Amino acid sequence: MIDILKKKALLLDMNNTFMFGEDRFGESENFYLQYSKTGGKLSPSEVNGIIRSTYNNLTLKYADEKYRENFPSLNSAMHEVADGKVADSDIENLIETFAFHELGHIPHKYVEILHLLSRNFVLAAVIDIWAPKRPWLQEFEKVGVLDLFTSISFSSDHGKVKPSPEPFEMVINQINIAKPDVMYIGDSVRRDLGGATNAGIDCILVGGENHPNAIANYSNLIELYEQIFK
Repeated sequence: MIDILKKKALLLDMNNTFMFGEDRFGESENFYLQYSKTGGKLSPSEVNGIIRSTYNNLTLKYADEKYRENFPSLNSAMHEVADGKVADSDIENLIETFAFHELGHIPHKYVEILHLLSRNFVLAAVIDIWAPKRPWLQEFEKVGVLDLFTSISFSSDHGKVKPSPEPFEMVINQINIAKPDVMYIGDSVRRDLGGATNAGIDCILVGGENHPNAIANYSNLIELYEQIFK
């Protein structure tokens, strides 16, 4: 096994790695409850229909390899579903509502772990999200982890989603650390291990996934920290 402590930088996935409770788009969700706070004028059926259809359409595209380098923006996806029948101002309110349901939370213990890891490694992140990044940056700042990251790639900025190697390359270039000195940590075999492998960097899996190409696997980021610093 590679000695993680010899690495200079850790690149992190976000969802199910240090953020949890995200992607609340189940059939029981009433998106209008949040939308009504935005001051929008659409009806409950319109709101729920557009958001659910947009989510379903993007889910199909997210699984399709041909979109990994040009994943559509949430704005364009909603306009496609709305088919010209919704004003731009209400599209913005729908995007704000969508982001609320896409955003998770960072438990206090994971905030602590990120701070501890930052003492020994340069931290960066390669993150797939569909909504614009502002609510995530606000959440990172609120819990006190934003300044821990030297570089963050949000897929909604550029439309390149894992397992594309390009977001990894962007971040590695920004932190200016050689690939052999970088470790990536994520929970998905296809997207995280696949993307890291495509970019030529080592990967550790967390969250219960395992694969022979992974350097190691841990149940979560907490266990990883406790094991490498025991």
